[in-house]
Amino acid sequence: MRLPDVERGDTLRSRTLIRIISAVSGIRLPDAARVAFYHKGFVGPMFGAWTQAAMRGPSEWSIGERELMAAMVAHWNSCTFCIGAHRAIAVRGTDPQTVNACLTDYRTAPIPERLRATLSFLETMTREPDKLDATHAQAAFSAGTSQAQLVDAAAVAAIFNIVTRYADALDFTIPTEEEFDKAAGMMLKRGYS
Repeated sequence: MRLPDVERGDTLRSRTLIRIISAVSGIRLPDAARVAFYHKGFVGPMFGAWTQAAMRGPSEWSIGERELMAAMVAHWNSCTFCIGAHRAIAVRGTDPQTVNACLTDYRTAPIPERLRATLSFLETMTREPDKLDATHAQAAFSAGTSQAQLVDAAAVAAIFNIVTRYADALDFTIPTEEEFDKAAGMMLKRGYS
């Protein structure tokens, strides 16, 4: 079931705004943004604010690193839409070959050990949450990840463990690489709220 087939619950104002944004950007507004217009009670101001804070707020992680984390969570959850969307943003702040190497196998990718250990923590959090314990956090700390960094990374993973599931449940349309790239530019300018 595609998003337009769902009871929309949006307003004329929202539909008009979506049309304007799509016309100005030259691409169809991605479904992730449309959900925020259609289902404000589900993906409303609180979720948007949490996402904005995790992805664009103050952090010891760069925006590129946080977008890479989102892409990795999407990869572990097999969410094609979210892999493409967050990869497109991550490569604007991180070397594209590094991003691609992480998506292939972060364990062998040319990344700092603190990021590798954090991704290991996030992989367990995503794939085997019942096995996540203090030893995983300690491994990240031992690799140089600060407590603040681990908290920030866990927030990114928590958010995108939710987003990837609703992206797949609502069968988001998969944009072209060019459309992902244009949307990435918008996301870097506008953010998530």
